Amino acid sequence: MALMKIDHNLFPRLANTWEDFLAREISDVTEYKSSCNVPAVNIVETTNSFMLHLAAPGMKREEFKVNVDNGILTISAEHKEGHTYKEGDNKVTRQEFCYSNFKRSFTLPESALPEKIEAAYENGILSITIPKQAHEKATPMRQIAVR
Repeated sequence: MALMKIDHNLFPRLANTWEDFLAREISDVTEYKSSCNVPAVNIVETTNSFMLHLAAPGMKREEFKVNVDNGILTISAEHKEGHTYKEGDNKVTRQEFCYSNFKRSFTLPESALPEKIEAAYENGILSITIPKQAHEKATPMRQIAVR
């Protein structure tokens, strides 16, 4: 007969996950929170272009800045929101603020055409299209006669 530990917990994996989270140091939690402010980016390469899709829900089109300088594409945004509430005739006012910003930079490949970059924001996704130069077809190797 072998000795075996019996786990009476109905959700052992959930308990372990929670304990793992609580065991982290404060600096780990801070790093986790700050990394959530940077939007995720998907980059897709097609035959004619590169496409960046940046998830930034809740923002407005005019809050984005997309710049190209010396082969570096920089995407930044700043979102400020404030709400004022009044409760009846008591003239109690509460002001709540929400502020977030981010900045992401990407080095453009040599095949990119920076003067033709386009950006659009729809349904919480910032889409940036970076057209590419057409690749010249490689000429097959040929023997050159020496005279």
